[in-house]
Amino acid sequence: MSMSRTERLVVIGGDAAGMSAASQARRMRGPDELEIVAFERGHFTSYSACGIPYWVGGDVPERNRLIARSPAEHRERAIDLRMRTEVTEIDVGTGRVRSRDLETGAEEWTSYDKLVIATGARPIRPDLPGADAPGVHGVQTLDDGQALLDTLAATEGRRAVVVGAGYIGVEMAEALINRGYEVTVVNRGKEPMSTLDPDMGRLVHTAMEGLGITMVNDAEITKLLRGQDGRVRAVATEDAEYPADVVVLGIGVRPETTLARAAGLPLGDHGGLLTDLAMRVRGHENIWAGGDCVEVLDLISGRERHIALGTHANKHGQVIGSNVGGGYATFPGVVGTAVSKVCDLEIARTGLREKDAHRAGLQFETVTIESTSRAGYYPDADLMTVKMLAERRTGRLLGVQIVGGEGAAKRVDIAAVALTAGMTVEQMTALDLGYAPPFSPVWDPILVAARKAVAAVRRSAP
Repeated sequence: MSMSRTERLVVIGGDAAGMSAASQARRMRGPDELEIVAFERGHFTSYSACGIPYWVGGDVPERNRLIARSPAEHRERAIDLRMRTEVTEIDVGTGRVRSRDLETGAEEWTSYDKLVIATGARPIRPDLPGADAPGVHGVQTLDDGQALLDTLAATEGRRAVVVGAGYIGVEMAEALINRGYEVTVVNRGKEPMSTLDPDMGRLVHTAMEGLGITMVNDAEITKLLRGQDGRVRAVATEDAEYPADVVVLGIGVRPETTLARAAGLPLGDHGGLLTDLAMRVRGHENIWAGGDCVEVLDLISGRERHIALGTHANKHGQVIGSNVGGGYATFPGVVGTAVSKVCDLEIARTGLREKDAHRAGLQFETVTIESTSRAGYYPDADLMTVKMLAERRTGRLLGVQIVGGEGAAKRVDIAAVALTAGMTVEQMTALDLGYAPPFSPVWDPILVAARKAVAAVRRSAP
């Protein structure tokens, strides 16, 4: 391919995946070789959405700390970044996108040689009466976080209802407690944190109640009630009403693929774009996609999943930017690692839950152990519970969940590496992990669980 003509890269979406891709492509090719135009419909670029609950709760004092790179910094690197501009159509046939300036309403078409779709995810809003009432908030973008803080500042009452008890729901519940709100969490699952098995979710439930949060599990919302001023005033389930001055939706997110769907691009079972290992949209030579709008391969189950995490989005952006810039990189897939916390309780998971393993057709053994974060005699040794899944017969590690005090969450990284490497629980028992009394018992909790899993696999052998 001749490089004499300047090519144009168009990026839709100015957060982690989109701007990582633009920055990486720019490192590889100068402005005379590659023109880069990026569109962002919000007010901010390259920010940490994962940090929003900590900003709302007051742990992070100001919004700007969550911004890694401002629009001006991107423009200094010869990226033509157009803020508050929404792409409304992708015309794959002619290779162009239509955009609308949200301030002026002006529309224009921009042609591309290469396109990156990084449209992110959108919070799931229940299709229920009152779901669009003032005072009801999703928290996916910095604009959302700012809108929620504005509502909190303008609201007299101190009653908050959080709908959903996944990562965002649990983190927002704690943030609102920190702000002095009475918080009720309405959750349709048996226990909070459906990314854990219910027996581990139960430990999170207990911790949340310890913080003073009212947990309502096994409850489906039927409507959101408005007051005379039109604002939200309560959340209703089949058999109860929970008064609310503010409602935060933490029901999860869906890939934002409205544009991609309309353009006829291939979507998976979860509504996310399907790509190859180079993050190129399947069947399209000049279109890439990354971040929360794509589906990723689960390396353990071999199935596509939708996981909205900033870690993946940044890696996708690096891979896309390398490929667009004329290099070569791939994104092999994920094992599904995630960590969170409620007050002092750390929560971690990687790999498959019991129901994921069943769904994948795997037979497995599970073991659960209790241990401590440090040598038992060392001051401030915190309890932790580790649950491990291992495949029958082969003993291959399938998943780990950890709930406990300080030092619990990041231990899951040991399991994430073991999963990625395809290790058996028996191989894990020989891992040479760092030991000293301030850091762990002689047998690290992960290794105690692995030993117990080895015994369970052996017992199950015919």
